This record gives sequence, structure tokens and C-alpha cells, in this order.
Amino acid sequence: MKRNCSMVMVVALVLGFGAGLAWTQDDEGPTSRLRFVVVRDSDGKPVRDAAVVLHPVKRKGKQAQGEMDLKTGAEGRTSVDGIPYGPLRVQVLAPHFQSFGEDYEINKAEMEITVKLKRPGGQYSVYEKNGDDKKPQ
Repeated sequence: MKRNCSMVMVVALVLGFGAGLAWTQDDEGPTSRLRFVVVRDSDGKPVRDAAVVLHPVKRKGKQAQGEMDLKTGAEGRTSVDGIPYGPLRVQVLAPHFQSFGEDYEINKAEMEITVKLKRPGGQYSVYEKNGDDKKPQ
């Protein structure tokens, strides 16, 4: 059973990698090398093992098919070559941090994108005083 599970994981990784390659090679035209640096907002220290997910974006801002997943190393860095010029949605996910998402216009042969992740804020509760003098009854 363990062997079958491992084989399924390998096939999924290969198919996912192939889909990412197809996404970057479908478009003719200039491509970019992107470098990502993921750090803590509070002190600028690198965030290890953050997931950086790239989504192509259509002209009207809708997310297109396909995505590419990257992972940061010990220095909070990762990179990828061959990203076509145009809009790109970048999501960054890491345990114990708020999720990050922003659209970028890829328009240079090389670009570095620095993402500053914040710690989660406190949750809002209707049962606590939050600047309003009225309490729920």
C-alpha cells in the first residue's frame, strides 16, 4: 500500500510540474526570470518553506487556468525562469502568518519581488467591547 501511495505522489508531482511548464511555454514572446524574497514584516528575517503560488491572469483580471508552486529555502528565497510578460497573481502561504496575495505586471527580463508576511491579527468578537458601548443582550 505504501508503494502505491508513493507512486501516486510521484505521478502527481510530474503532472503538476508538466502543467507548469506548459503554462510558461504556451505563450510566445518575452519571458522573465522572477526572484522572490519572503520575510517577516516585524523584523525582516527570512521565512523558510513558504509556498509561493503563481497564477496567470487574464486581461479582465480573472485568474486563468494553471498555476505554479514554488517553495522558499532557508534564506526565504526562491526563483523561476520563463514566466511570460503580462499580469501575474502571486500568493504566499506560510504557517503562523497571514496569507498574502497581490497582482504584478511582469514587464522586465528579471524582477525581484519581496513579500513581507504579517502575523495574524486578533479575531473580532461580538461578545467583547470593540469600541462600541453597546453589548449584545
